[in-house]
Amino acid sequence: MKRGAIFDMDGLLFDTERIYQENWLLTAREYGFEPHPDFPRAICGTCGAHTREVIRSFYPSVDAEEFLQSCLRRVLRQQEEGIEEKPGVREILAFFQSSGIRLAVASSSAHAQIEKNLSRAGLRPCFDAVVSGDQVKKGKPEPDIFLEAARRLDLPPQDCYVFEDGINGILAGARAGCAAVMIPDLLAPDEKTRSVCAGIFDSLSCAMAAIARGEL
Repeated sequence: MKRGAIFDMDGLLFDTERIYQENWLLTAREYGFEPHPDFPRAICGTCGAHTREVIRSFYPSVDAEEFLQSCLRRVLRQQEEGIEEKPGVREILAFFQSSGIRLAVASSSAHAQIEKNLSRAGLRPCFDAVVSGDQVKKGKPEPDIFLEAARRLDLPPQDCYVFEDGINGILAGARAGCAAVMIPDLLAPDEKTRSVCAGIFDSLSCAMAAIARGEL
């Protein structure tokens, strides 16, 4: 068993990725575009400059910053109404804590939003570190956020699991040298993603069971 575990947040700890996906499409319509079916997949899990590059690549005439902020305002309003945890979250966190594994969250969301979501759920004390997309130079699929999380856990990346639901996050985790474990949410893994995954499971509970059996 590795000594560290790093978790994405949206779509992995909380059922929030669907909120982002829905609002990317609504925002496109707000700006007068026919939503591109590949856009939600391309932008999932990104942050910072890369997010804006993705927006511009699909909708070249739009002000990417305005488009992004419009979507985020929609998302935040919906999250204020409450969010649900994904299955197995508390189970796997308790398992790791009882095993002495150091834990971190590494999410493309803003730091304040991560802290708010974790605190509302009573999960913040479980984590030794929280890293947000606005705290690193390059967002997923680049490895920066997971390298920083491992650094804050005082562990080499190779001694950390990364749990992700998104393709960009899995690529980032693998590039960081971590054992990237996918729990698909809205996006199914493609061939490239499967080739770099340490494992793909239906839930965090299934991943936990595999780790307990010594398979990861």
